[in-house]
Amino acid sequence: MNNILFAFLLTIGAGLSTGIGSFIAIFSKRTNIKFLSVTLGFSAGVMIYVSFVEILPIAQTSLISFAGEKNGTLFTVLAFFGGMLLIALIDKLIPSYENPHEMKNIEDINEKTLQKNKDLHRMGIFSAVAIAIHNFPEGLATFMSTIENPALGVSIAIAIALHNIPEGIAVSVPIYFSTGSKKKALIYSFLSGVSEPLGALIGYLILIPFMNDLIFGIIFAGVAGIMVFISLDELLPAAEKYGEHHLAIYGVISGMILMATSLLIF
Repeated sequence: MNNILFAFLLTIGAGLSTGIGSFIAIFSKRTNIKFLSVTLGFSAGVMIYVSFVEILPIAQTSLISFAGEKNGTLFTVLAFFGGMLLIALIDKLIPSYENPHEMKNIEDINEKTLQKNKDLHRMGIFSAVAIAIHNFPEGLATFMSTIENPALGVSIAIAIALHNIPEGIAVSVPIYFSTGSKKKALIYSFLSGVSEPLGALIGYLILIPFMNDLIFGIIFAGVAGIMVFISLDELLPAAEKYGEHHLAIYGVISGMILMATSLLIF
């Protein structure tokens, strides 16, 4: 029960970190590209390392114990790429203009004239909806990882929280410039992150009662696929887009080192 409560708290914290992006966007005149490059790279490093070194082996062990070595390994591979396919389909269904993977600078949106208020407002609303959909499986990933290993869950929660910061910017800036209301920008930004604890809640209510080695292994392998896809499709390209290649790579390596160190210690 303590692990479950802790998992919920971590997931809530990771999801609502979109609000940090909102604060940065509202109270900054320019995008801090160095900060975003490092944090996006760091988040990618954590996710990639933990997916291949910790989560995928745990999933494979669980599935092998259920279905034998050959079938268990096959199920692991299928679930891993199934997780990638799930998040890819979510991205495909979201128009690129509102896609949270289409990172935006504060200056880019500020350059739009107030005559485009309606378009800006629509952009902010759809960005919030897109990010909410996108964050749903991330909430499940954080929750399930924490149930299995609290230390692992903390690392994943931090990584997801960091990568939610620019997503909060994508929501709050167009809302702020279209309405002139900091309050509305903050509210929409926070609401876009609520889907993460919602994903955790649904995971708890639906999956926990039926949990066995098969379900557990498939979920974990799928989570690994989701996190690797997010890192390769979103975090690293976004860090490159901000124009700080070396800082992004330093962030990736730092994330991997921190993740490796935490796994060795805990």
